[in-house]
Amino acid sequence: MEIRREFIQYAVPYYDSAEIDNVVKVIKSNWWTHGPVTAEFEKRFAEKVGAKYALAVSSNTAGEHLALTVAGIKPGDEVITTPMTFCSTANTVVNCGATPVFVDIDYNTGLIDVDKIEEKITERTKAIIPVHYAGQCCNLDKINELAKKYNLIVIEDAAHAFMSKFDNKYIGSHGNCAIYSFYVTKNISTGEGGMIVSDDKEFIDKARLYSLHGLDKNAWKRYDSKGNWKYEVVLPGFKCNTTDITSAIGLAQLDKIDKMQEIREKYAKYYDERFSNQNGIFLNKTAYKSQTSNHLYIIRIDKSKLTIDRDDFIVKLKEYNIGTSVHFIPLHLQPVYTNLLNTKYGDFPNTEKYFDEIISLPLYPSMTQEEVCYVADAVCEIANQYSK
Repeated sequence: MEIRREFIQYAVPYYDSAEIDNVVKVIKSNWWTHGPVTAEFEKRFAEKVGAKYALAVSSNTAGEHLALTVAGIKPGDEVITTPMTFCSTANTVVNCGATPVFVDIDYNTGLIDVDKIEEKITERTKAIIPVHYAGQCCNLDKINELAKKYNLIVIEDAAHAFMSKFDNKYIGSHGNCAIYSFYVTKNISTGEGGMIVSDDKEFIDKARLYSLHGLDKNAWKRYDSKGNWKYEVVLPGFKCNTTDITSAIGLAQLDKIDKMQEIREKYAKYYDERFSNQNGIFLNKTAYKSQTSNHLYIIRIDKSKLTIDRDDFIVKLKEYNIGTSVHFIPLHLQPVYTNLLNTKYGDFPNTEKYFDEIISLPLYPSMTQEEVCYVADAVCEIANQYSK
């Protein structure tokens, strides 16, 4: 096949004039920070996922830190999660003074192995952070059952899971706190940003206080015509609120999310068809009761059938002018956690084997059908060229 001249980026945001118009309107309003547009974004997002309450924040990471803080996670506590996630999931636990406890993954899905969670629960365990990885959903039936049995808090890392469903219900509507990301690669993007949702009003209200320095609930209005210069700091908070400029982009993205999801699903199905019988390539299994948001499209390299490994395969794809990524380098192999937790290679064999095989291909609504076909052609051509 002929190699294209233009590089296909791993991820590119999808937008039109609506995002621009919304931002211009906010700029001209002269109210750029947290305000009524953010409140509308929170309301509409909660309605979309089926949650009662929502809080827009500066990032998923900030949201997880807030949630752990509100949940009372403190030094000496343990929080169970997966090593197959971005560092922020565990970093926020450490930044609360607690200890992340890793559980190996299900090799077939990349999700935390729910059958291995209970053996890691101790008297110090206070929470579980299930990571809905790549758009697939963790087994919330089992996780919520364990949480109830051991009186644990469940904080769902839904950075990949906006529009994902577990048991035919959107993530965010299962009675737990769930936290989303609006980073530039996500299913909706505001550049940076995130959202916490919960059915617990007290939880969200307290998170809202923490998100803006611990200022009393009406202090953000102190510069409008009905505001008051006096304010009270009622707890030692942080600075991780979002802005009306960011939320204006988010509202425009919400308006087109169904269209964007249709495109993602169409392209993912095309990839599925092309790779289902391709020698040297295999795909993740569908998780229990899970309907994916198609946030990532992950192929896996079968080294027993190819003469090149995952790393070489990525190099070859780049020679075809195709950008890729790897989600993720396991946390227990990162220097910070080998030092903090004394983890090492061999501790989580499923995670390590899985990591050695995975490549995330471009999958986003601003791709053209021609680009999707080109990526699939390149993957198949490389696999065929290096088949044993």
